[in-house]
Amino acid sequence: MSHIASRLSAVKPSASMAVSQAAKDLAATGIDVIDLGLGEPDFPAPAHITEAAFATARKERMLYTASLGTTDLRKAIAAKFKRENGLDYAIDEIAVANGAKQIIFNALMATLEVGDEAVLPAPYFVSYPEMVKLFGGVPVTPACSAQNGFRLTPEVLEAALTEKTRWLFLNMPGNPSGAVYTEAQLKALGAVLARYPDVMILSDEIYEHILFDGRKFVSFGLACPELRDRSLIVNGMSKAYAMTGWRVGYAAGPKNLIKAMATIQSQSCTSVSAPAQIAAKAALEGPQDCVTEFRVEFERRRDLVVEGIAKINALSLDPPEGAFYAYIGCAALIGAKTPAGQTLEDDVAVAKYLLDEGHVAAVPGTAYGLSPFFRISTATSEAVLAEAVKRIAAAVAKLEF
Repeated sequence: MSHIASRLSAVKPSASMAVSQAAKDLAATGIDVIDLGLGEPDFPAPAHITEAAFATARKERMLYTASLGTTDLRKAIAAKFKRENGLDYAIDEIAVANGAKQIIFNALMATLEVGDEAVLPAPYFVSYPEMVKLFGGVPVTPACSAQNGFRLTPEVLEAALTEKTRWLFLNMPGNPSGAVYTEAQLKALGAVLARYPDVMILSDEIYEHILFDGRKFVSFGLACPELRDRSLIVNGMSKAYAMTGWRVGYAAGPKNLIKAMATIQSQSCTSVSAPAQIAAKAALEGPQDCVTEFRVEFERRRDLVVEGIAKINALSLDPPEGAFYAYIGCAALIGAKTPAGQTLEDDVAVAKYLLDEGHVAAVPGTAYGLSPFFRISTATSEAVLAEAVKRIAAAVAKLEF
């Protein structure tokens, strides 16, 4: 039998991927399942983006690129940061990787020692704590309540920081909550961080263009320029441009960190595939109408789900401020009995019940560090979402309270 490294013993597979697989397994039996487990836009990538990659690949050899990404793509990313975020970065302060997740993975590998702590405000993206644990780090997961809009406050941050803290992760708009921070709120967090010079900040801004109700995005880098030398601004192509399968993420940060991440990447995957980098450059430099069109559609879908969930008395959902998820409170369902006589003891049981009875796949809040909730992705058609809400309502109506 193969020996598996002990470092993997504390690491769990992706919960959202596991839910999606469970949905596929149930669907394979002939049941009509609505899979709302994965956050993946249902739009095709805009034609000018894919055509740029195909056209170049037809006429040129696709060779290895520099580990950090092609110079052309990094110039396009630097121009994007300047144009959209008011941030100035040189190309040797920019890294390109196979998705934002690999950016984060490389950054943690480059910086974490065994026992170092990373503050991950809950609810957090499912992969954050597992990556931290993979490198021997300790996730610290302060709860950010629905009453505070799922946002980290200066008081909660201060209480979470110790001499062992090496990273604070921010995700805005947040997955799963959709929480957005104002410039003032970010500055207030920055004032706390200024007193802890050994703490680095990872600001995951991959949903920056998916904002609702007229909100304007403010990058952590713009709000707290005094922390530039220890801030890593993470982004990618997957969400804004519907390019999940192209696997292109990028980041800007201090040169020494970017150089260390490049070393890791050069000895692992070498680089992002050349055609994908060409597509990413075309996306950043081409027409941006698609970004606005996608955002408008995501807001319509958000509104449909908020309105539908509001009609289900046992569930709660404040309108998400961004991203394309609904983090639905299900505290009133805990303790209820299913038609089969089983008691719903936690949000894991709630999610299982919704899949088994309602044939809707959702991810339990436990996976995001804050219960009792469940997350559904709203990155699918209005017709599918309407049917999903209908099924959830019907399943809840069958419970005995």
